Amino acid sequence: MDVDLFAGIPVSNYLAALAWYERLFGAPPAFLPNDTEAVWQLAEHRFVFIEHRPDHAGHAMHTIFVGDFDTVVAEIAGRGLEPTKSETYANGVRKATYVDPDGNEIGYGGAPL
Repeated sequence: MDVDLFAGIPVSNYLAALAWYERLFGAPPAFLPNDTEAVWQLAEHRFVFIEHRPDHAGHAMHTIFVGDFDTVVAEIAGRGLEPTKSETYANGVRKATYVDPDGNEIGYGGAPL
């Protein structure tokens, strides 16, 4: 089955969110479809976008599972962002949760060591 994923994140301040997500993802958006949206391509057919929607801001919860968890978390720290919560589940899966200025939660998960 072919699947494309566009995961949306509503934000109240587009320019502040744009800067924050550039730091989180380590790159500018892949494209800007209009004046109120920015889209990052995380992998083939997998996208995350922010959209200026002040009435809905702060309610997104997404987790991105990555192959090299430690490297990703270290790279994000190198760009000045630290997780607000780090946890290891009973099965050994690790998760670092970052919270944007609106309160949206973006987690990175990684396989057990």
